[in-house]
Amino acid sequence: MKDAFGLPQSLLVLGGTSEIALATARRLVVRRARTVWLAGRPSPALESAAAELRALGADVHTAAFDALDPESHETVLGKIFAQGDIDMVLLAFGILGDQAHDERDPVAAVRVAQTNYTGAVSAGLVSARALQTQGHGSLVVLSSVAGERARRTNFIYGSSKAGLDTFTQGLGDALHGTGVHVMVVRPGFVRSRMTAGLEEAPLATTPEAVATAIELGLRRRSEAVWVPGALRMVMSALRHLPRGVFRRLSL
Repeated sequence: MKDAFGLPQSLLVLGGTSEIALATARRLVVRRARTVWLAGRPSPALESAAAELRALGADVHTAAFDALDPESHETVLGKIFAQGDIDMVLLAFGILGDQAHDERDPVAAVRVAQTNYTGAVSAGLVSARALQTQGHGSLVVLSSVAGERARRTNFIYGSSKAGLDTFTQGLGDALHGTGVHVMVVRPGFVRSRMTAGLEEAPLATTPEAVATAIELGLRRRSEAVWVPGALRMVMSALRHLPRGVFRRLSL
């Protein structure tokens, strides 16, 4: 069960090598989380992440999980929940894709959509049902400010995050009053492996800053978290710009 501050003592990460997810797991383990499941494609990186968290004192397990294989999600996640209650599920998998390439390769574009949206819908529904069955827990979903408004330079990725964000909001409404807390996290540009080599956007942030915001959101039982917080007002203004004006912006 969660501690007195609303922080989890058991955590399931879907996307176990995500830098944001691992920064969050480290922070929660230091706070009191004792059991951590890292679910992702088997790899040396997944095992290294598990070893790092074990060194901090957590009881860490790994599980083979593939976002692109939704037919396996119920079985894989069901086995994890069968081991004991999970206080928090962090849905952290996703790919950025290569916009210029993906526009010319519809199969690659669909892979971005299937990973970021279709896979997340499946895993999110399975996790939500399990949390509802146990009667408590938080589902935290990593979205992006890229989903707030389509931009010429990343509309494939942005559209997948827009779908995920809307799905998460609706799921939160569906679970309201059940004891399950759903929180969507909307970071801006995060300095990470995924964005290495890209031009840094204004108000760029770090995995550690996102982890800090997630912890605060859990304590407050927030439904939406922006990282950094100033992006909430920035994106609100951009959403309402006339389309012709928006097109001329260098974003």
